[in-house]
Amino acid sequence: MTDQIIRNDESDRPDAETTEEAASPSRRQRLRRILIVVAAIAIIGGLGWYAYHRMIGRFMQSTEDAYVQADAVVVSPKVTGYVDKVFVAENQQVRAGQPLVQIDPRDYRAQTSQIRAQIDVAGASLEGVRAQISEQQAAVAEAEAALAAALSDASFARGQVARYAPLAASGAESREKLSELETRARQADAQASRARAALVAARRRIDTLGAQANQARSQGEAARAQLDAAKVNLGATLIRASINGRIGDKSIRVGQLAQAGTRLMSIVPTQHLYVEANFKETQLGLMGPGQPVTLEIDALPDVELHGRVESLAPGTGAQFSLIPPQNATGNFTKIVQRVPVRISVEAGPDTLALLLPGMSVHATVDTRSAAGSLQRIRDEQEARGR
Repeated sequence: MTDQIIRNDESDRPDAETTEEAASPSRRQRLRRILIVVAAIAIIGGLGWYAYHRMIGRFMQSTEDAYVQADAVVVSPKVTGYVDKVFVAENQQVRAGQPLVQIDPRDYRAQTSQIRAQIDVAGASLEGVRAQISEQQAAVAEAEAALAAALSDASFARGQVARYAPLAASGAESREKLSELETRARQADAQASRARAALVAARRRIDTLGAQANQARSQGEAARAQLDAAKVNLGATLIRASINGRIGDKSIRVGQLAQAGTRLMSIVPTQHLYVEANFKETQLGLMGPGQPVTLEIDALPDVELHGRVESLAPGTGAQFSLIPPQNATGNFTKIVQRVPVRISVEAGPDTLALLLPGMSVHATVDTRSAAGSLQRIRDEQEARGR
């Protein structure tokens, strides 16, 4: 019985080996087909990638060195004083013209009142001088009348002397009478000279009073100019928002001394955001204003925004640093420089409300519109080489 079982097992072995030998060619054929399919897929994929790279991919310039930016306005007082009121809170939305901070206006209000008093004093002085001028004009008229009378007396006295001189010479009149008439004539001439001098002095007094009037008028104009400046300073005690935006980095409190020109807070125009992307200099050959940009914000996953290149900086970031690099030294290592590129964000108010300055962005610029310019440059260089 046992021998029979052993013989049966031995008889089954050739059949199994025959089955395995028959299955091996089909398995190899299946594996060969799989390899062919994989190779075909790889070749097609490689050709597709190459075609995409030649037509589109090589014109896509991207960088992760990009951030959301906004032209924030620093709020600072024009005048110095203690803060009386603060009308806004941190992160509050404000509109242009809205009050932000009130500085104690009492000192500037008193200064304005003092200058108004100076204007009144200058005006009173001017009126007083004008009254003196009117009086002096009357004195001039009186001096003119006195001069006319003195000239008339002098003329009459000289006429008397002229008439009596021949009579005294012929003996018809006494010499004493002629001497008396001559004395009167000389006195009349002297009186006329004094009247003439008095008239000149009276007229010069008018000129002096006119100069005083001009001085008082100038003092009044200077005081009015000071009043205008004082009104500006008084109005500057109430600080208002210059743009629409949100309050940020507020560092002012009631009772704090605010120095002129010091920062109190910032206003961020959240509806006027843009992206500043720092591209490598090797990526800028075809980049220019107006080209479309795809923006991926880290804070908004799976959201793709669009924008356009507004402008390119006129120099690399290193050139505008506090201490620009000086490469004319003995040791030099070439480093690829980066150039800031400003990109406008084409999005609605609801989307812009989700963005904040400083957020990280992945920016991709489509430079295909400038492909023809690159070819023209190459053709020009080839023509020059010939």
